[in-house]
Amino acid sequence: MIFWLASYPKSGNTWIRSLLAAYLFSSEGNFKFNLLKSIIQFSINTEKLQESNFKNVQEKIYKNWIPAQIKINQDNKLHIFKTHNALCSINNHNFSDKYNTAGAIYIVRDPRNLILSIAHHYSLTHEEAYEFLINKKKIIFPINSNKNNRKKEDFNFLGAWSGHYRSWKNINFCPIKIVKYEDILENEHEVFLSILNFLSQFIKITLDPKKIDNAIATTTFKKLSQMEDKGGFEEAVISKKTNKKVKFFNLGQGNDWKRLLDSKIRKKVEENFKKDMKELNYL
Repeated sequence: MIFWLASYPKSGNTWIRSLLAAYLFSSEGNFKFNLLKSIIQFSINTEKLQESNFKNVQEKIYKNWIPAQIKINQDNKLHIFKTHNALCSINNHNFSDKYNTAGAIYIVRDPRNLILSIAHHYSLTHEEAYEFLINKKKIIFPINSNKNNRKKEDFNFLGAWSGHYRSWKNINFCPIKIVKYEDILENEHEVFLSILNFLSQFIKITLDPKKIDNAIATTTFKKLSQMEDKGGFEEAVISKKTNKKVKFFNLGQGNDWKRLLDSKIRKKVEENFKKDMKELNYL
């Protein structure tokens, strides 16, 4: 069965992946970038599927969401996958279902700070990043894909930020844990321990205090940023403006909407996402 680490882009998915990869896939809990290969992004290309006639690449992808998961789950093991896809249905083809999903963690982040991170990551203005978040038909292509190779790649259907959050929050066929990015910042040890306890419902996990401390110590923003500076980070995207890789671990806690976000855009975000922001105690 599949266990999902789901989030809207730039919400902290890589941080949680890093913590879990260090704890689950290393002997001492010390993180290195290559450990992220143990928790990869879900793709229909993860498994070879029978070809058929499809109208376009998007149809090929959403029609194969479930067939790919069925094939992955044939070994009866738990597989942890990252995804930015909304838990949606396109033309009656569901992203996942109760037969293929064991559980999920959804990482959510204050959309006012999300504006800043998305603007940097995708080389957008803050206004363009706001339009990104409210676009109900928004899709993204994977890392470093471009117009020439998109037919070989998957896409992630995002939709608007609020719809994305609700799609996973309201999942009704498996257990889900909602994790706020801001809570990890405030009390990382407590939140990470709660994540391990939640995951222990699905796989055997022995809680090792020293290993937990090592995982946390080796995945700080400073450490991750230094690792990227030294050896690069293959999940960083290529800037449309400079054709160079965009720094992935960019601002960390310095990404502060109160200081960096234009008040007009802030007001639009708060008005557009008022209901969900209040529910999450962002307002």
